[in-house]
Amino acid sequence: MIERPTDRPETEAISFVGSGGNELVGVLHRPPQRAKGSVLMAHCFTCSKDLHTMTRLAGALSDAGFAAFRFDFTGRGDSEGDFADKTLSANVTDIVRAATTLIEMGFGPCGILGHSLGGAAVLLATEKLKTVRSVVTIAAPANASHVRHLFASSEAEILAEGIADVNIGGRVFTLKDDFIHDLETHDVLDAVATLDRPYMTLHAEDDTTVRIADAEQLHGAASGHKKFVRLATGGHLFGDRGAAEDMAEEVTAWFASTL
Repeated sequence: MIERPTDRPETEAISFVGSGGNELVGVLHRPPQRAKGSVLMAHCFTCSKDLHTMTRLAGALSDAGFAAFRFDFTGRGDSEGDFADKTLSANVTDIVRAATTLIEMGFGPCGILGHSLGGAAVLLATEKLKTVRSVVTIAAPANASHVRHLFASSEAEILAEGIADVNIGGRVFTLKDDFIHDLETHDVLDAVATLDRPYMTLHAEDDTTVRIADAEQLHGAASGHKKFVRLATGGHLFGDRGAAEDMAEEVTAWFASTL
């Protein structure tokens, strides 16, 4: 069980300019004491910074003495922009700009964390971020195109018409063919193989959205200081509080030892 300090962390809304010139919004969790480092957090494909996976992790990190910054990608949550204009390349640029914002505010050394497709984006962004010292991915795919299974029934329409509405998890999103074509330009395993920072991949064995075999591939491709954490339960979103706390303990311990 994670122990909570008596002095609670403070939160602060932070905005910065994203990949398309839109204002992006994030929440900075400041620890009660001087921060021992910072962690930038990237959410999954159709999620937001306010998904419980992100908020619980941010709380655990700030309780452990880190400044934690969770933000919304362009077109999600409180950030400006249109989700239909989303590409993985744009997400990578959003991450770079968010990390730059953290460093400019004096929150170093910096770690970076990404969930699901946000994990793939983090791996692709890290080579552009020399100030990042440590990397964590949670439930991340080994291939960026893995996300296409979520809208497989609509992909032909997207490619034929250039744009279409898709149903993902009971919610409707608009996607353009640019998103699909852009996925094909990224090699996540190559990014891992050339990663020159400590890297931890964490995955639940009962994740049915991104299989644990993807985590095994990511860990296998990494050549430097690395760790693979297999949790028995948690699914893709770690909605169970016990599984979420197990995940948070692993993540905070990793950053404590690598930042």
